[in-house]
Amino acid sequence: MNYDVNELSLEEKIGQMIIIGLDTNITEKLLEKIINKYKVGGVLLYKKNYKNYEEMINLVNKIKELNSKNKIPIFISIDQEGGRVNRIPNEFENLPGATKLVEKSVEEDLVKMSGEITGEMLNKLGIDMNFAPVLDIKRFKDTHAIGDRAYSNDVEKVSKYGIEYMKALQENNIISVVKHFPGHGATKEDSHFKLPKINCDFEKLENEDMKPFKIAIENKVDGILIGHLKINKVTLNLPASMSRRFITKYIRKKYRFNGLVISDDVRMKGVRIRYGKDNAVKKAFLACNDIVIFKYDNDISVIDKIVNLAKENKIEMKRINSSVRRILKVKQKYNMNNYYIEKDDEFINKINEKIEYVRSRVL
Repeated sequence: MNYDVNELSLEEKIGQMIIIGLDTNITEKLLEKIINKYKVGGVLLYKKNYKNYEEMINLVNKIKELNSKNKIPIFISIDQEGGRVNRIPNEFENLPGATKLVEKSVEEDLVKMSGEITGEMLNKLGIDMNFAPVLDIKRFKDTHAIGDRAYSNDVEKVSKYGIEYMKALQENNIISVVKHFPGHGATKEDSHFKLPKINCDFEKLENEDMKPFKIAIENKVDGILIGHLKINKVTLNLPASMSRRFITKYIRKKYRFNGLVISDDVRMKGVRIRYGKDNAVKKAFLACNDIVIFKYDNDISVIDKIVNLAKENKIEMKRINSSVRRILKVKQKYNMNNYYIEKDDEFINKINEKIEYVRSRVL
């Protein structure tokens, strides 16, 4: 099916540019508000949203059912890296984290295998988009914000394995969003709690931390997640996720990326405290992110304020249309739909056998 940006109202266009993190107790009334009132383009699931496999399938189907009243399919997204970032119900075994996979990938490519398993699993669960792989460079101990979530401290290995994992997801019809541009491994701090500063020489940042993202672009990545990372003398007092100059100059012009630019959650503590939960959303929109992620926080009426900014020409309609076209292009590419997902208990055993094989080679 072809989607036409000209057939959407302003409210529908702004909705497409938002992914709501469901980091809360989910009720049908809340979902109706998010999906049918605000017509958001996507939701982000967390493990707290379901107790088991059946509840996850029921939630995915409820989201699809509610969205069937809208013109455009909805992104159902997740952060599923394996290791310490695991959002899948407990009936499924957990794959090892990135560092361990690379350390043990001697005779077999366990990273590629892990990507194939994850892609197959997410596709069966009704997930469209995965915020993975991590393309950051490992510079600190395993418990660091990135740590063992990164493939290696070697730029070439991060690029090699990250691209393999990305392609494995894509081959299973999962949109891969690589993260955290321009490189969360370049700072000790954690963007969940404060605004990290990258103080290294910018040429070093480009040649090392940004290189895996450049290679991902060359290999047709669909989406890049922008981190809340301040770069010395480049983004000035703003994080990269809120710097229009940085996004435009480097991602769009220098790297010629025409896929989805997606902000990290702008209600993380670091940006929320500094800018305020609504102002952070506005700044991310004004910075030319195609999609802005923010967690549901009792009130999402900030979406109405974004619509009003557009009506007042404080967000250019040309720019809104460009972002929405990119979103619709990806949804069409992956043939997204509101089809019901069937529960399949046998699949749990099949996928767990594959996971156990990988685990046996690593642990």
